[in-house]
Amino acid sequence: MKKKEANKVKWIGTLLFIIYIIFLVYFLFFAESMGRTVSNREYSYNLILFKEIKRFIRYRNELGMMAVVTNIFGNIICFIPFGAMLPLLSTKLRRLLVVTLVSFELSLVIEVTQLVFKVGSFDVDDLVLNTIGGFIGFILYSIMVKIYRKWSKK
Repeated sequence: MKKKEANKVKWIGTLLFIIYIIFLVYFLFFAESMGRTVSNREYSYNLILFKEIKRFIRYRNELGMMAVVTNIFGNIICFIPFGAMLPLLSTKLRRLLVVTLVSFELSLVIEVTQLVFKVGSFDVDDLVLNTIGGFIGFILYSIMVKIYRKWSKK
């Protein structure tokens, strides 16, 4: 890729990343539709791995499929753009392990912030699902790079 094209891609990637982070922060901390209201809430947390995932699957009929899909797949889908955009922002972030760890770290910061401010809940299942999302995002980024390289050689 030529330097001019690379700079353009990086600039667009940075802009999209900023927009993505704004939406992520809104939905994780402020969206009333996601139960993010500031009221007399108690601290809410789950430290047992797969407890909430099992609960959502077990009670899917009572909770509704939309709640199940939103909780389980929503956490994964929300972090796919993160894992796909990080490598565009920095060459240091073009390794699967690094992107996966940074995805975990961001997820941990989000979960702790939700706990401290009593907005949402701290859930280890969310840590796992968000990290999986970042992992998938990086895999998709890698596939797109390979496709682009093959296409640009023609």
